[in-house]
Amino acid sequence: MFFTDPQRTPDIEAAMLRLPRGSAVVYRAFGAADAELRARRLLVIARARGLKLLIGADAALALKIGAHGVHLPERLASQAARLKRQGFLVTTAAHSLRAARRAFAFGADAVVVSATFPSASASAGPPMGPVRLAILVRAAGGPVYGLGGISDKTARRLLPTGVVGIAAVEALRT
Repeated sequence: MFFTDPQRTPDIEAAMLRLPRGSAVVYRAFGAADAELRARRLLVIARARGLKLLIGADAALALKIGAHGVHLPERLASQAARLKRQGFLVTTAAHSLRAARRAFAFGADAVVVSATFPSASASAGPPMGPVRLAILVRAAGGPVYGLGGISDKTARRLLPTGVVGIAAVEALRT
């Protein structure tokens, strides 16, 4: 999964061209005035490349452009079932085992757990590392992606954890 960030990933389109088929892109507009136009452009690329486009925390925008899904912050996980009924793929952020379990109870398709390793993100909490992540994955009750400090070096350390995939911001920028 590739998470966009206006400051840290300014060239989203170029990063999308490098993603393998089946990857997901979480477009986080953060209130940008051109969010709809940009999201529509990203959706064209996603469809052409076999990627899934999820809109971060904006179900109205996702519905308006016909995105594949929505990624919710942990505090909005309770919206998962309603969004799934609208046909969306729904992922949520989770910063603890409790949050991951709650997200699955609300109907999330997958959770993105952070922070896995030390991260440059201003919102990243303390890193849990691969051992604690593996414990969380086994007890979460559904598919888990790891996020935070993921790079070509750290990703290998996640192989034995049971995560279904990795999520990254800066590791995928151009």
